[in-house]
Amino acid sequence: MEMNIESYPPLFSQQSNQTQNVDLDESIQDVEDLDPIPLIDLQCLNLDKLGEACKDWGLFRLVNHGIPSTLLTQIQDQARKLFSLSFEYKQAILSSPLSYFWGTTARSTSGATLRSSKSISWVEVINFPLGQLSELQFEDPLLDSFRLLLDEYGRHQARLARTIYEAMAKNLNLDPRQSKSYLSEATGFIRVHRYPRISQGYQAWGAGVHTDSSVLSILNQINLED
Repeated sequence: MEMNIESYPPLFSQQSNQTQNVDLDESIQDVEDLDPIPLIDLQCLNLDKLGEACKDWGLFRLVNHGIPSTLLTQIQDQARKLFSLSFEYKQAILSSPLSYFWGTTARSTSGATLRSSKSISWVEVINFPLGQLSELQFEDPLLDSFRLLLDEYGRHQARLARTIYEAMAKNLNLDPRQSKSYLSEATGFIRVHRYPRISQGYQAWGAGVHTDSSVLSILNQINLED
């Protein structure tokens, strides 16, 4: 299937015929040899099981999280439409306080994009400030309808983050009053990623190995076709 060239940053069309061939076999084999990722049920949260998952894995799959499937479907559909807009138009409408960047997931403390010319991550990112979603309004109807969906989704994310973090803090015997200061919607954000297709026979990282700077990262992975 061909890339929708007009919707992608020029960087990807320039790199599509010279994508670095990345050897992923060893990494994939390592993952296959491990036990299944721990499953955590939010409706009957087990502190011991959560503690083991955090200590041994640093991640887990969350079920019974209470986010409506209809909302997730709407977000998927709107995200596909938004990313399918032309690159130039996305640059025009995805301005501050939103941010739109590509080729990397890394940013400096000032918000500047950190991209290496030697290692291009095949990812396109739209960054939404969680604490401002309810106050923003955009002239583009597609972007504004997407904002409304993300505002509802963000409230669910904030609920999940508080519930999970409070359980983690209890496990660690942290002062609940102090631990609340580590979570704030004002410093939270929602990132929406798209990973471009690459030429057949090549491999590349959608996002390189990295460490998130946030206290918690909640990931909703969806496989979408262009």
